[in-house]
Amino acid sequence: MLTGACLSRALGLPAKVRYATVACVIAAEIPDADYVYRLGGPLVYFQHHRGWTHALWSLPLQAAVITAAFYFVHRMQKQRPQRRSIDIPTNWPLLFGLCLVALLSHLLLDWTNNYGVRPFAPWNPRWYYGDLIFIVEPLLLLFLGGALILPMLLSLINGEIGAKKPRSAGQGLAATALILMTALWGYRYMQRSDAKTQARNQDYQSGPVWRMGLNPYPINPFRWFVVAETSSAMELGRFDNHTGTYDTDTIRTLSKPPVTPAVVAAKQSWLGRVYLDWARFPMVEDRGTAEQVHPEMDLEPQERSWHVVRFTDLRFGYPVLGMSGSTAPLGAEAWVDGTQHVQRLFLGKTEQKLP
Repeated sequence: MLTGACLSRALGLPAKVRYATVACVIAAEIPDADYVYRLGGPLVYFQHHRGWTHALWSLPLQAAVITAAFYFVHRMQKQRPQRRSIDIPTNWPLLFGLCLVALLSHLLLDWTNNYGVRPFAPWNPRWYYGDLIFIVEPLLLLFLGGALILPMLLSLINGEIGAKKPRSAGQGLAATALILMTALWGYRYMQRSDAKTQARNQDYQSGPVWRMGLNPYPINPFRWFVVAETSSAMELGRFDNHTGTYDTDTIRTLSKPPVTPAVVAAKQSWLGRVYLDWARFPMVEDRGTAEQVHPEMDLEPQERSWHVVRFTDLRFGYPVLGMSGSTAPLGAEAWVDGTQHVQRLFLGKTEQKLP
């Protein structure tokens, strides 16, 4: 939303193309309309989130729908008598192009974080990640939000003191915010490359590293949550490429859990297929019986002996801004009965009804 508004202002479009700002704001947010999949349950939403609505092929269609909606609104307005005429011209091809740019900005922003995006879904389900900034980066909110709020404050102050507001103030601030956003991405890219090189040269207790992921912290460009996979374990820790060292208080080594029959069944389930398609550093663990894992739940007699298989993605298992990372977000559970059939599914604390 903030990016769409800044794009419109930076290009000076509010005075050139009617509906430009509101169309850009809507276009910059419309891919997240996939939230409607929540109606089918948490796993349905999880399966389709950042899917076809974030795919490149769908962007022209979404831009066309938004443009058509404003064309319809415009036609309705023309049929009404207006007190005063609006001298801002309409340019439907240009409005379509602006919507397309705003939609692309949404995909770009989603790519820059470590959740990722699927630009070629559904034919190619591969996820792509920039791993440059945290999912909610306070610096971006400061840049973009400040560029939109400051002109309003300046207008209020100028009105009180009788000064004339510069016409280009809002446009200049919006352009500056977009430049700062791009500069932040570039700087974080350089720091991430440096951090990955340094982290790979560290010694790891469980042996040579097979693969490694670096996950950004907000604000601090030198701090990264590293997940290093070896043949037998996952090693986690907070790495600072400014000092070239790990914070020893954050280092953890997690042995890869055994593959039990319940784990095999859970991986082959609907939840397992969806989760493992998305996860980059998954841990799938048989935690024991439901009675042992969830003593707080009121279980049916037959449920007490079902095995709880827990899915987690280690790239999100770190504390941020004082919030504990002891329980990784976006975790899931499959409850497997004695015949190795999945009977219950949970994403977080919300249960997904089985088909």
